[in-house]
Amino acid sequence: MSEVSCSNPHRRFSQEALLGIKTPDAPAGFQSYWQQAYQNALFKKPTMSLKDSGRRVKNWKVMDVQYESTDQVMIGGWLLLPIDRPPARGFVVGHGYGGREEPDFHLPFADAAILFPCVRGISRSPAPPISPEPQWHVLHDIDKKDRYIIKGCVEDIWLAVSCMGQLFPYLMGKLGYLGISLGGGIGALAMACEKRVSRAHFNVPTFGDHRLRLRLPTEGSGKSVQTFFKSNPRLALKTLRYFDAANAAQLIDMPVHYALALKDHVVTPPGQFAIYNATPKNKRHLMVLKEGHSDYPEKARQDQALVSELAAFFEDLR
Repeated sequence: MSEVSCSNPHRRFSQEALLGIKTPDAPAGFQSYWQQAYQNALFKKPTMSLKDSGRRVKNWKVMDVQYESTDQVMIGGWLLLPIDRPPARGFVVGHGYGGREEPDFHLPFADAAILFPCVRGISRSPAPPISPEPQWHVLHDIDKKDRYIIKGCVEDIWLAVSCMGQLFPYLMGKLGYLGISLGGGIGALAMACEKRVSRAHFNVPTFGDHRLRLRLPTEGSGKSVQTFFKSNPRLALKTLRYFDAANAAQLIDMPVHYALALKDHVVTPPGQFAIYNATPKNKRHLMVLKEGHSDYPEKARQDQALVSELAAFFEDLR
């Protein structure tokens, strides 16, 4: 713990110290809490609508998507479909706290159907009174473990997988998940129970090891949680301990590819590596980034290398 202490959110950590972070103790009932939530989500049959946007990008036609998630929240997004062939595999792709304006057309999966949901309250999924602003969104119902916004976001991902199964039942067993930042953190929570997805990728994931996340300097949504914690420590921990992506990672039973940063002012690197370290050793693959949530001289080269790694990692889904 002391090796990763610092007072500067812009500091670069050593990879050795980050790989030595231990997994926090999970609260009693952590696994059963999430298993029950997952089973409840599986019972819901998603009501889904698709509309051709008229856009054609690379080998995909772009569909506008809407489906009903838990709590009758309507989730909007996009679905990319190969123009010239039936999809050979499928993906659900999460987004960061900046939201999403369009699909990620750089992904190396030309033969895939790719669903890009916007989680509740963000971008194409407005859900008043949930705020779209990260600093308020992350605090929504934080005083209620069973109503906390992050639980709803995880359910939105599970329902996205259900939509893929409804549209392409023959792709069950050939589905992957990708998530960055917020999408990485809720991805870890979702994949801890998810049996319909075969492989996952988490890029600079958040919600890892709240012991560290609540005390290490950070910016973005994490700072809002720290501010709330200072005023309401017991109330915050009563909820947050059930939303630790590191504890969720202990339960993941699929290969996971990680892209983690040694320096990140928005998602503290110790939290990122806590998730990776907790993942069963025979399931985890790591690419180390120099920085996260920022531009740096080697970023374009590392981005290109990451796309190549993802192409190889998800090849088994064909």
